[in-house]
Amino acid sequence: MELTTRQQQILEIVRKEGPITGEQIADRLHLTRATLRPDMAILTMAGFLEARPRVGYFYAGKKNDEIFGEQLRKMHVKDYKAVPAVIAETATVYDAIVTMFVEDCGTLSVVKEHGILSGVISRKDLLKVAIGKQELDTVPVSLVMTRMPNIVTVTGEETVYEAARKLVENAIDSLPVVKVIDALTKKFEVVGRFTKTTVTKILVELGSNRDI
Repeated sequence: MELTTRQQQILEIVRKEGPITGEQIADRLHLTRATLRPDMAILTMAGFLEARPRVGYFYAGKKNDEIFGEQLRKMHVKDYKAVPAVIAETATVYDAIVTMFVEDCGTLSVVKEHGILSGVISRKDLLKVAIGKQELDTVPVSLVMTRMPNIVTVTGEETVYEAARKLVENAIDSLPVVKVIDALTKKFEVVGRFTKTTVTKILVELGSNRDI
């Protein structure tokens, strides 16, 4: 978040003289309280300042990177997930290669009837089969896919930060976004996908101070 010159002046005044009232800040800058009101609201909502009734404004001392992290923890996967890239578990490796090419993605969610997650298959999985001199149109994806409980998933209610952490810690490029049907039996319906590309787009938008 890039602050205006006036907002930086306000922060410096509050840091040195706080607690201080809005009227006192306005006097220091030779402005009216009405003129300052939008700036004070932005600085308070962003976490730079804290306001206490009948006391005034305090400097919260938050740095830009702390606020950046807080934003990621307030954003939910359901608002940024992409359309799922799926293939039926009865499909062949050849079908998976074609689907991956058409969808322009690096990982496919393998599903049973009604979109229930059965496994995931990556470019690496397909490459292993392709160099093994097997007939690609006869090998079912179910033989080469990763199965539960070895699949890392994310729900729409989890935060963007948590999803990004899972991608990094598990060294994977994509997460199936799932709706939990039965937690005990790990029955999940695939409702989307969350990828490293998604994370990159979010970081670029946050870095450019644009609404996302």
